[in-house]
Amino acid sequence: MDSEAPPPSDPKAQGGSPPPGLGPAALEPGRLVASAVPFYGVLFGLAWLWRSAWLGEPLLYASKEAAERGVDLGPDIAVGLLAGGVVIGLSHQLTANTRSGRALAQGLAGLLGPLGLGHIAILALLSGVAEEAFFRGALQPRVGLVAASLVFGAVHYIPRPEFRLWTLFSVAAGFLLGFLFDATGNLVAPVVAHAAINGVNLTLLVRGSWSEEADPGDDDPGF
Repeated sequence: MDSEAPPPSDPKAQGGSPPPGLGPAALEPGRLVASAVPFYGVLFGLAWLWRSAWLGEPLLYASKEAAERGVDLGPDIAVGLLAGGVVIGLSHQLTANTRSGRALAQGLAGLLGPLGLGHIAILALLSGVAEEAFFRGALQPRVGLVAASLVFGAVHYIPRPEFRLWTLFSVAAGFLLGFLFDATGNLVAPVVAHAAINGVNLTLLVRGSWSEEADPGDDDPGF
């Protein structure tokens, strides 16, 4: 999950360099995508091996009963887009109106660096499909909504103060995406929501589209 931001893309302009150990964030856009493809491919492969090959259950569906019902494609896509819009709007408000939201946006933009629309589209699609396949499709049916959402937030943890909100936001998004999975019975809505959130927010992050909305005054709310 990514939060949008209004920062410059140069990490030095934000008071430092990306922390060591965050490899892909320091790569050029082409190398970032080239690294993301095998990473998300492995993540999706693990999900399929765990849920389908080992347990013999359908990865796309929350249960065998849901698999028998199938996918109601139009409504599921619509629900996913609606949920994604809610998350994008909330992250917009956090970025525009809180110090912690702006600090997070600046930190994420500094890690990402410049990305073209093609790179963003590929990353959004890969992350939406692979992360939902693993955390919702494979993990959630085994451990439940609460545990899967907490694990989802934990893997979005970066040990720097400005990224604390990202972890909390990821936990909340995990609950929403998990609810979509349970409510619809399949991965279509959470994949659509996840990809939409990442696609829009990555675009806003690297382009600094909301910079003029953020007032860095000392009296704004923070976390």
